[in-house]
Order: sequence, then structure tokens, then C-alpha cells
Amino acid sequence: MRIERATNLNSLKRNIDQDSEAQLKAVKSILTQVREQGDAALYELTEKFDKVLLSELEVTEKEIEQAYSEVDDEMIAIIKEAAKNIEDYHVQQKKQSWFITKEDGTLLGQKVTPLDSVGVYVPGGTAAYPSSVLMGVVPAKVAGVGRIVLVSPPGKDGKLPAGVLVAARESGISAIYKAGGAQAIGALAYGTETIQKVDKIVGPGNVYVALAKREVFGTVDIDMIAGPSEIAVLADETANPVYVAADLLSQAEHDPRAAAVLVTTSEELANQVAEQVELQLKTLPRQEIARESIETYGAIYLVDSLSQGVDVINEIAPEHLEVMTEHPMELLGKIKHAGAIFLGPNSSEPVGDYFAGSNHVLPTSGTARFSSPLNVDDFTKKSSVIMYSESAIEENAKKIAAFARLEGLEAHARAVEKRLGESEHE
Repeated sequence: MRIERATNLNSLKRNIDQDSEAQLKAVKSILTQVREQGDAALYELTEKFDKVLLSELEVTEKEIEQAYSEVDDEMIAIIKEAAKNIEDYHVQQKKQSWFITKEDGTLLGQKVTPLDSVGVYVPGGTAAYPSSVLMGVVPAKVAGVGRIVLVSPPGKDGKLPAGVLVAARESGISAIYKAGGAQAIGALAYGTETIQKVDKIVGPGNVYVALAKREVFGTVDIDMIAGPSEIAVLADETANPVYVAADLLSQAEHDPRAAAVLVTTSEELANQVAEQVELQLKTLPRQEIARESIETYGAIYLVDSLSQGVDVINEIAPEHLEVMTEHPMELLGKIKHAGAIFLGPNSSEPVGDYFAGSNHVLPTSGTARFSSPLNVDDFTKKSSVIMYSESAIEENAKKIAAFARLEGLEAHARAVEKRLGESEHE
């Protein structure tokens, strides 16, 4: 990994707009085909892109039973425990409707309502992601969403990974469909003969999935436009270089475009981490992917103080941030921009990915400056509630009418004045 002073940062922002026009054109074509042809398009595009000819789109009960036979009891127990941890964490986020009354009898409030339906996208391809099932489904269940469906690309055998199916069943999903890529996003947004349209789509995916989600936004809601994974570690001389290197590689193995950055006050630690990264790379099964990530988007930045290090972190606004310093809690209040913050030597990023309970669907590409992890609020909507009393309208109608006329909206003014019986425009 290259080591340099933190003066000219290699920002982690790899905006989706950098992707080629050819990819966007392909996505638009796929979405149009799904909208016009429904299931037929899904079968055709699955054969084209996933190289599998499906006989049906929906996962059957028999397939789920077979999945349970392929996953050992210990792993099933781990999935159940992880699901419970995620539920316990997200229950704390749940908001209730609220109402207040004023002395004049006015009632004001906010009604919180869960969405009717949500589609959870789970990536396939180079790896299976049961954890993404739990992260998408469990908070939706906590929010009270009535219908939650899952889509994921099938493997060459025409099946979804056993772990994905077990996680789906354990999290209480309504239906599971074998569809991936932009075509799955189109099916969730527009509906087909088999897949009923949803109100919101959540979950990470490749660039085609991200572009498709951006295209259908407005027809349905989406959680975010997720980019490649990223991790930053803020460390002082007390950090263990073996731990730091391992955690940097935990994200680098995701994707050649993933980013892994160390920000440190210690030149000695910087050198030790660089050596450890190279040493640990040699035995990684996904070495080629991780190496390309480290060489292209990996960096070690030296800073003069932890205060400067925090400034660098806030500028990067990483998806994952680990703080490996002697007193990590002392820095927490100064950190403004990070999707998830892991404090101390034992809080390795995969702890949050799989088991702690926090959500691993996080803002990327610097968007942690203004957005949050997937959470229960993402699966609800809020309605304002207003009930004015007679005395309140009598007291405030003239003020409201004046405001309306300031904006040139005479009908607005007359609407409130009618309540006073004073409108001259009958």
C-alpha cells in the first residue's frame, strides 16, 4: 500500500455517474423490456445474463426444505441468533405516532404508517449473502411492513444459495423470486404476472442494479444508490498492525473497486500495516480481487495528530470507520461523517456485517455526509395530522389569508375567510 502525507487525499468518491453511457443504455433497455413483457422478459434475461433456463420464478417450499438440509444445524442457529440481534437493535429505532393539543382545542400530530410492500434485493454472483437478507428484511418486519418479497439471481443450477433461503425463511419473508440484475429491479417497480409491484426497493447490488434503482426512483422509493464498499481505519501507535491489515482486506475482497484506507499518526504503524497487508494477501482465496482494490483504491495517510486524522475522516465520510486508538470514545463526538463507527480493537468491521445487530446497508461514496444506514424509518412514512378548533380558526384566519394573498393565492385566502362568514366574494 502506498504511504503518503494526508495533504492531497485520494477521495473514496467513485460516483455512479462515472459509469459508462453504455451501461445506462443497457439498463434502460432492460427496464423497458420488463415493463412491456413481464414474466417473459424475466425468463429471457435470466437465460441471457445468468445462463440458466428457469421453469418458474418463485422459489418453492420444496427448495426451501432442501436448503435446510444443506445447512448444518449450528449455522442455522447462528443465523437465528443474528436475526434476533438485528431485531433487538432495530426495535430501538421504531417511532410512534404522536399528538398534541393546544389550549384553544387545536390538535396537531404525526401518524406513522408502515409501507404496504417492500422488495429486498440480495446480490449473487461472486458470493452468497444471507446477511443481506437479514439486513433488508428484519427492519422491514419491525416497522410492520405487510408484504416483503425477496429477489436474487439464481446460480447455474437454477437455485438460490441454501444460506440465502434459510435466512429468508428465518426472517419471515413473504415470497422469494429467482431474478437478479436490472430486470429484477424492473419487476419490483412495474410488476409482472408473477411478481407484484412493491412500494420500495432496498438492498445493494452491482452497477446495473444501482443504475436501475436510480431509474425507477419516483415510480417506487429506494433506499440509496450504493457504490463499492469502503473502509477507513483511524489509528494511533497503540493499534495492532495485524488487526488493521486484516480489517482493510475484509473490505478489499468485496470488489476490485472497493476502497481501504488507513489514517494514522504513527509512521511505524503505517509501515507495519503495509507489510502485513502484503503478507496476508498471499493466502486470501479472493487475492486477485483484494489486490486490485488495494493497489487502486488503497492508501495509508500520515497525519500529525488525531485531531487532523478526524478531519481527514470527516472529509472522506467512509461507509465503515474503525477507530483503533488508545481512547476511541474520546473521538466519537468529533466524528461527523461515517456510515458505521466501530470503536476499539475488538470491533472488527465484520462484527457489524453479520452479528452485532446494526445494519450493514450503509451510505457509500461520501454520501455518509448526508445519509444514514438502512433503518426502520426507511420502511415507514409519516402523515401530518391537523384538526383546528373553531376558536383557533377564528383567531388565525385573517393571518392565514394575509399570508395567502402575499403569495398571490386568492382562493387560499377566501377558503379560510369562508369560515368567518366575512368573504366579500360569494
